[in-house]
Amino acid sequence: MFEHQEDEPILVLDEDQIWSLLEGTQHGRLVTVVNGRADIFPINFAVQDRTLVFRTAPGTKLAEVAVAEQVLIEADGILSDQAWSVIVRGEAHRLETSAELASAESLGLVSWVPTYKDHYVRITPTELSGRHFRFGPHPERELGEGSEGG
Repeated sequence: MFEHQEDEPILVLDEDQIWSLLEGTQHGRLVTVVNGRADIFPINFAVQDRTLVFRTAPGTKLAEVAVAEQVLIEADGILSDQAWSVIVRGEAHRLETSAELASAESLGLVSWVPTYKDHYVRITPTELSGRHFRFGPHPERELGEGSEGG
């Protein structure tokens, strides 16, 4: 998926790599903190112009993104030989104008469960971070001077 320098098992992703991964997935977790209490919600989302858009119903999630100054979305992928994790910190904005709603509708976001999810929220990133991991055997430590074996 990504080239690692000198067989390093962990690669810090750049912004383009992060967006490539986000564009290829639809699932993540939304984290909000309101009055010192953190909540986490599973969401499905779509990428649009380097922002993330999700839809939701009235309830805790919608209320918390309305009052939280910052939110966080975590998305990841795990395969048999590699994994990745991306964190998006940003500001949430409920979409309300006709143009905003039409733009969100064009994404084709479909709810996981057959319920009405008529509210769209856009996350505008303020900070991105991500890592890619290559799996492998645990490395052996080299015994040096002062150790029991050396």
